Amino acid sequence: MKGDDGKRWERTVHRYETILESLDDGVYAIRSDGTIVYVNERYAEMKGVDRSALLGTDIYEWVSDETGEQALAERAAMREEGRDAGTVEYEFESVDGDTFPAEMRFGWVGPDGDEEVGRVGVIRDISDRKRRERELERQNERLDAFASIVSHDLRNPLNVARGRLELAREESDPRHLDDVERAHERMETLIDDLLTLARDGEDAGDLEPVDLDTLVRECWEGVGTAGASLRVEADLMVRADRSRLRQVLENLIRNAVDHGGADVTVVVGDLDGGFYVEDDGPGIPESDRDRVFEGGYTTDPDGTGFGLEIVSEVAAAHDWSVRAAEGTGGGARFEFTGVDSAE
Repeated sequence: MKGDDGKRWERTVHRYETILESLDDGVYAIRSDGTIVYVNERYAEMKGVDRSALLGTDIYEWVSDETGEQALAERAAMREEGRDAGTVEYEFESVDGDTFPAEMRFGWVGPDGDEEVGRVGVIRDISDRKRRERELERQNERLDAFASIVSHDLRNPLNVARGRLELAREESDPRHLDDVERAHERMETLIDDLLTLARDGEDAGDLEPVDLDTLVRECWEGVGTAGASLRVEADLMVRADRSRLRQVLENLIRNAVDHGGADVTVVVGDLDGGFYVEDDGPGIPESDRDRVFEGGYTTDPDGTGFGLEIVSEVAAAHDWSVRAAEGTGGGARFEFTGVDSAE
């Protein structure tokens, strides 16, 4: 091109290059043989290399075999279905080995008879979208579980209460009212746990310095511990949502008393990067230690099966890890790590 036409072409090319460079998505163009002829700066950043290192190389040198097979399969489907564009979701990998979920949209460039001349593609980081999808899936699973609890677990004590109330009226026997009261207490516990679980789907709220020793002793006073004893060996100030950490400690104390007996001893101590809560009760069989955090799992006929799920959910909301282990005296031990110190 010459003269004004050539200048207009240069301006047009420059305008498109400016647009491509301003995108937050990676953009590439390749020949039919797979040779990279263009990448924008964002694509190079995602790969973790200089743009010049990519140009002139084969695109398949930069992707895994699995990703290459996905792209080939999508191209074959495009031809078969007569589509001009295709989409592939895959794990984008940088040269340092870092990965993130990505969506690649690509299409043909410049048809030459029935032959493909080249392809252009756009790669988008879909980490946020995948996170939302996982959260939605988790919420749907939780709703299914709640529906099951409402239809079954809450209905049972409600039926007991109704039946005993009718007997109390017929027989004028106040002893039936004790069963009614227990049934109502059972329903109240279930409802409280369900509400806690519904809230625990959220991230932790405002984090503040919390003295673990002080909070443990407050929780101990707030839980019916009968003849059980407490020993606090923790000297730790943690950054936490105080009210939700209280839920964790109260559930673990209540769990120890319910399963360890009235004279159980509960110990709270420091760990490298966290703390532990253990008791000297019968402990948890090794085969069940992963299952105890599942919703509805319990070996106590009077338990709701949600106490340890609440513990797991609150830990996750703080980005802590929690695991069940064997205590020093053979009882149950729960270890929390990844805990931020406020000291």
